[in-house]
Amino acid sequence: MSSIRVIVAKPGLDGHDRGAKVVARALRDAGVEVIYTGLHQTPEQIVAAALQEDADAIGLSVLSGAHMTQFARVLELLKERGAEDIVVFGGGIIPDADIAELERMGVAKLFTPGATTTEIVEWVKSALGSSKAAH
Repeated sequence: MSSIRVIVAKPGLDGHDRGAKVVARALRDAGVEVIYTGLHQTPEQIVAAALQEDADAIGLSVLSGAHMTQFARVLELLKERGAEDIVVFGGGIIPDADIAELERMGVAKLFTPGATTTEIVEWVKSALGSSKAAH
């Protein structure tokens, strides 16, 4: 079985990337192949990277309050490119009401402040490991 490939991205103007780097490192330590795109990425750049890297998932970190727009645009671009099999998950400061709406739109999982790296790694491995085994 090939390893799980995840793009970790910071869309928009949010300059706080410590959490994204911590998650990226935890996933790497757990054997996940991680491509960290860096700060200030557009949804277009993030989706292009995911397609180019043949990623299984995109993990977005949004602390800027623009989560509804950023997640929606990434999902829209994946749909336009016929890449809806790429799982979108994320984390950040996201109100409960918005979490329900984002999940309805197609975001697989959202982690809020206080989520542990262990929780995130376990979710990624169970959600994506089973889809890798199926391919």
